[in-house]
Amino acid sequence: MISDKESKGGQHLPAMKLLDSVGVAIVGKREVLRLILLSILCNGHVLFEDLPGLAKTLTARSFAQCLGCEFKRIQFTSDLLPADVTGSYVFNRATSAFELRKGPIFCNILLADEINRAPPRTQSALLEAMQERQVTIENETLKLERPFIVFATQNPIEYEGTYPLPEAQLDRFLVKTSIGYPTTEEESTILERRSERRSDDYALEKVVEREALLEMQNYVEMVHIDRDLERYIAEMVAKTRSHPSVEVGSSPRGSIAIMKLAKANAWLSQRDFVIPDDIKAVAVPALNHRLILTADNWLRGIKPQSIIEDIVSKTAVPKVSAT
Repeated sequence: MISDKESKGGQHLPAMKLLDSVGVAIVGKREVLRLILLSILCNGHVLFEDLPGLAKTLTARSFAQCLGCEFKRIQFTSDLLPADVTGSYVFNRATSAFELRKGPIFCNILLADEINRAPPRTQSALLEAMQERQVTIENETLKLERPFIVFATQNPIEYEGTYPLPEAQLDRFLVKTSIGYPTTEEESTILERRSERRSDDYALEKVVEREALLEMQNYVEMVHIDRDLERYIAEMVAKTRSHPSVEVGSSPRGSIAIMKLAKANAWLSQRDFVIPDDIKAVAVPALNHRLILTADNWLRGIKPQSIIEDIVSKTAVPKVSAT
């Protein structure tokens, strides 16, 4: 557990300032921004399934700027090759030797825009990097610098010319979320701020250094979770595998995702221990991309979110002490 000295050291302050700073560019959407921050604190990847023009790219870039992290963007298209993502060796005539030209995957925060427009071969180029934080090029394995976080986007209403993400890759995203349309008041504020800036660009100040982010990630790992709460998570995830509306339930990665996010949520709430509410708060975004519904329920428009919420409500909450 986090020591008394550490817990009173104000290490949560930079994280809260980070949310405020990103909020300068992203009007409203505080809960979504908090979820993204939780994923970053867990060193986890985020999948956005949302309509165009709802600030997904701006969100990723804003977090990168405020974290002092290197940001790169890849526009996935049907003709994108794996080497366009990872890089390759190129022959240099001047030196008569092959030199490595690293691809855009060598960064801290990578935006994989419209990831489902690239063929599976190119999508799979991300698999090793997302899971192992390393890239293999010409039988040479290269480590990616920490943190390495992928923000991927896909359009939920356009399917022509797309390649749905395989389950193995979906499972590697810590959370799946959407930003959604702003309210009328929020959109009015967006227009007001744009008029005041007289530019489409945002100049956001760096809130923390990259090393400070790695330190915050270590703090999150030290948050205590009771053994009964670990079993509570396991029971919840096990019910997704036996639910009558679900064809394929969550893998153990779903359990790990809930535990990591619950720890991050507890830490961001300035606690060094997890409570059941932390688990309930993150269950849907951690699991809603890991369930495959039966064909009839899918055709009826049943959403995984409603099934997860039903499971959460029916799973007995253990009584644990905050020690």
